[in-house]
Amino acid sequence: MTQTIKSEPSPEYTSIIKPDIPTNAYDIFTDEEYATIVKASAIIEKEYLRKSTVLSSPELTRKFLSLHLAHEQFEVFGVLWLDNRHKVLEVVNLFHGTTDGAAVYPRVVATSALQHRASACVFFHNHPSGNPEPSQADISLTKRLQECLTLIDVRVLDHLVVGGNESISLAERGLM
Repeated sequence: MTQTIKSEPSPEYTSIIKPDIPTNAYDIFTDEEYATIVKASAIIEKEYLRKSTVLSSPELTRKFLSLHLAHEQFEVFGVLWLDNRHKVLEVVNLFHGTTDGAAVYPRVVATSALQHRASACVFFHNHPSGNPEPSQADISLTKRLQECLTLIDVRVLDHLVVGGNESISLAERGLM
């Protein structure tokens, strides 16, 4: 069973804060500061995708995902769903976890792929510790998801692990 962390932001900022922000994120910033950070992140992310809907290189994808995950304090596993020309269809944060892990279910990933009519994807998740080094569990999960999505003709191009301002590509390391 998946356990998702839901946040409880202050009522005055509910309309602008993403619903998946962990409650303890407010321990670092005031509600107003955090609302401003999240709102700015959403604006930058939207502009980034508008100007570059094709993530044509691992470096461009890294920059985008670093921005996308910058405010997350718990582990988030997500997917960039892409069409057959690698144009971004949607960025989806599928699973939310704790400071050191998130439960990921292949059935949910496959359902999301079909809902988005994706031809390809890039998995991503963050390591809140700041160390982007992939674990053996990260590598095993990637291979399992790759096998699952192969059955429905969705290519897995990469899995990026983001830690702080750094990221590691499993594809570049030959781990896929």
